[in-house]
Amino acid sequence: MTILDDGTDVVVKGGEPSAVAAEAAGLRWLAEPGAVRVPEVLGEAEGRMVSTRVPSGRADAAAAERFGRGLAAMHAAGAPAFGSPPPGGPVEAWIGDARMVNATGERWPAWYAEHRVLPYARRARDQGTFTADDVALVERACARFDAVAGPDEPPARLHGDLWSGNVLWSGGEGWVIDPAAHGGHRETDLAMLALFGAPQLDTIVAAYDEAAPLADGRRDRVGLHQLFPLLVHTVLFGGGYGARALTVCERLAT
Repeated sequence: MTILDDGTDVVVKGGEPSAVAAEAAGLRWLAEPGAVRVPEVLGEAEGRMVSTRVPSGRADAAAAERFGRGLAAMHAAGAPAFGSPPPGGPVEAWIGDARMVNATGERWPAWYAEHRVLPYARRARDQGTFTADDVALVERACARFDAVAGPDEPPARLHGDLWSGNVLWSGGEGWVIDPAAHGGHRETDLAMLALFGAPQLDTIVAAYDEAAPLADGRRDRVGLHQLFPLLVHTVLFGGGYGARALTVCERLAT
């Protein structure tokens, strides 16, 4: 923590310049609709970013309801295309410590397979975590995305890495940090919240669904939307994440 001369508490982050640039652009883009609380980016240059610090707090039902409604409004602000980066953000971006390419596509199932699933399955193979047969299974699952993705939806303004650790609770609000922001399917953010057990998850989703009703069958699609973060974790950490991803692919491929 750093305190500026005017008493403002700030966080100073450093790292790979493209990663810092992507994070700063993502925070600004997510803050633009004024729907979800986002730390203010005070400055960013040469691989360093200064943003306001979020005081620690706790998640209660009222905060979760506000967050769910806000998340729905943030998603509804939209994006130019699936995969589009935030304005001013790099195409060659990051999700955590893994590279992520923000190439665009017109239809979500094909875009998701080409730019969010297959690259990480092939990277896992190149690292020796997946076999050629494992990648073939992922490819068979991808061939089924059109059939299992549900009705078409417009590109949403996604946080993109919305696991529970990237939601902070302070002042009766949920705040989002560390985005991998891009245009995507709104169910992806919700599925990622569920992946590692966000607090008050049922309340968040219920408030979201009330504000912006989700298509029928959402629960059946959670695994589909968790496949991307599971494969990213497979590349970064290996082990059980790869097994979980392949289990999802087995269900999708049948």
